[in-house]
Amino acid sequence: MSGFAGKKVAITGAARGIGRELALAYAARGAHLALADLDAEGLTQASEWIASQAGAQQPLIRELDLRSPDDIVGWFKELDRTWGRLDVLINNAGLGIWKSPLELSVDEWDWVVNTNLRGAFLCSREAARLMQDGGGAIVNIASTRALMSEPGSEAYAASKGGLLALTHAMALSLGASGIRVNAISPGWIETGDYSKLRPEDHAQHPAGRVGRPADLVRACLYLTDAENDFVTGENLVVDGGMTRKMMYAE
Repeated sequence: MSGFAGKKVAITGAARGIGRELALAYAARGAHLALADLDAEGLTQASEWIASQAGAQQPLIRELDLRSPDDIVGWFKELDRTWGRLDVLINNAGLGIWKSPLELSVDEWDWVVNTNLRGAFLCSREAARLMQDGGGAIVNIASTRALMSEPGSEAYAASKGGLLALTHAMALSLGASGIRVNAISPGWIETGDYSKLRPEDHAQHPAGRVGRPADLVRACLYLTDAENDFVTGENLVVDGGMTRKMMYAE
C-alpha cells in the first residue's frame, strides 16, 4: 500500500505492543512518523528498531504524559514547527486499573480517564488544527470493554466508552474540514508469546483464534487510507466475533 508514502503520522503509546507494530507498518509504507510515549527509554528503543526494520528515516520521538494538557499542546506545536501539517493521528495509548468500584479512589479514576479519554480528546483537538487545511484521519483505539464488561473495570470501561462517543461527535464536528474520525475496538489481541496460548484460548473465539497486532494494523491502515473517505464516525470491532457470542453458565 503506497498511499502512505510521505504522509505525516503521529502515534501515541508507541513504545511497545500494538503501538510499536502500528508504527512499523506505517514506516514500511513510507510514512514519516512522530511517536509519543511516557516510557522514554522504551520509545527510543522502539524508534531505533523501527528505523532498522523498515529501512526508513528515524521517527521523531517525544516523551509524553497524556495527563498533562501542556505536554500535549507542546508536542503538537513541535510537529507544527517541524512538519507544518499532519495527515494521521492514532490515539493508541491507554491504561487500566482493575479493582472494586467500592475501593477505586478519585485519583485512580482520574489517572485512567484523563489518560485514555481526555488525553485522546486533546490530541485530536491539536491534530485537527494541523489537518484542517488539507483533511486527515484520526483513529481512536477503544476496546470491546466499551461494549461489555468484567467486574472491577469501571474506570477503563468508562474511558473507552467515552472514546466511542468522542469518535462520532468529532466526526461530525470535523467533517467539514475533511477530517475523518473513527474508532477500533479490539478484543483479545495477544502482544506476548502467541505460541504459549492454549487451544481453549483460540476455541472460544468464533473466528477460531486469538487476535494478533497485525489484525489491528490492517484495520488501522484501512481507516486511515485517504481513498476510504466515505467512512467516518464508525467503530470497527476487531475481536474474532466475541461480542456477538452469547454466553451461558454451564
